[in-house]
Amino acid sequence: MPDFPPLKRSIEKLLGIQCSNYKEDYIRRRVGSRMRINGIEKYPDYSTYLLKNKIEQEALRNALTINVTKFWRDTEVFDLIKKEVIPEVIRRKKRIRIWSAGCATGEESYTLAIIASDLTRMKSDVQITIFASDLDNEALNKARDGIYDKKALENLTESQIRRHFTLLDNEKYQVKPHLKEMIKFSKHDLMSGKPITNYLDIVLCRNVTIYFTEEQKNKLAKIFQSALLMDGYYIMGKTEYMGREIEDLYTPYNSIQKIYKKKM
Repeated sequence: MPDFPPLKRSIEKLLGIQCSNYKEDYIRRRVGSRMRINGIEKYPDYSTYLLKNKIEQEALRNALTINVTKFWRDTEVFDLIKKEVIPEVIRRKKRIRIWSAGCATGEESYTLAIIASDLTRMKSDVQITIFASDLDNEALNKARDGIYDKKALENLTESQIRRHFTLLDNEKYQVKPHLKEMIKFSKHDLMSGKPITNYLDIVLCRNVTIYFTEEQKNKLAKIFQSALLMDGYYIMGKTEYMGREIEDLYTPYNSIQKIYKKKM
């Protein structure tokens, strides 16, 4: 369709999102959804509408960067993180740095904080900092508020809920301050070519890159590798895979759960 490339250029200019980093079908589906919602049938008309409408720009940005998540999503992965990954790092050092890349509305980041809090309750000399980043301002604001429906907590035990959440009057649950203090939420574009920070022990980027091109996936894996310390962990989504171009950067720790270690 000849009208689609000009629209992509408008998206890149207005939103600062590099469309070439995403799969073409993914961009078309997300844009098509926004067009239907607004009753617009043609790409040039939507491009004009987008140019004049700041609210629609933010809505499209959210649509393109959306990430569905919940606490302890993929329980087997987080069970391994709790039983093996973080304890192994604690045995080596007392200051631990974790990056939750593409943190969306914060459930993954707070899951890590719950694990860290439970593991270090009797270890006052251990300090764990979680850097949580996303491109979506609306999602980040929700993450900072830390207020969730009971359904989002369905994978947590009643003990964990009592210890780490406060029940509000509207039947929602708010994360307690001791978890919030462990996390630094900030806006960050994974396409920027730079990590949120360096000297990391663990990087989680799960269920984010499935919408990226192979080239962008490989670039991200290289960025994560450069930001990780030796013996650092890179944890992918269960439906994602390690491309051949970057296999030599990591060694499998648990291939089924998509947990890798930086090669020496």
